[in-house]
Amino acid sequence: MPDSDNISSVIRDRQLAVRRELDRRNIALKVVSFDSGIPYQTILSYFPGEKDKQPAVMPLSAFFRLIDVLPRDLIDLLLPSGKMIITVPEGIDHDELAEKAGEYALTYAHARHRDSECGADLGPGECSDLNGKAVELHVVSG
Repeated sequence: MPDSDNISSVIRDRQLAVRRELDRRNIALKVVSFDSGIPYQTILSYFPGEKDKQPAVMPLSAFFRLIDVLPRDLIDLLLPSGKMIITVPEGIDHDELAEKAGEYALTYAHARHRDSECGADLGPGECSDLNGKAVELHVVSG
């Protein structure tokens, strides 16, 4: 496991990346402050704009308050590499989801068959079909 100084450095770098992205998207820190309930000066300490200013490491309590305020991809920037937060939608039609998942699995199995478009490898047409099935799965699941 990395030492705490290294972890703090990574967290600070990610907070600076979030600040750059907030600026690029013209998302005002005052709006982030208002929507999260975190005082503006505190938000500014987590996401400073000065070039050489080191951000304060954001506590988990602040992270929780920002989850529904910042765009999801910016929240994901604050997480360890390869991790992301997903929202589980309400009202999933599990019957329809199972049907779409079955269609995807069947399409995949046919595409990997030795007598398919590119044999056991996926061909361009098969990838296109699978992509379409994946989009259907995504739409059904939320």
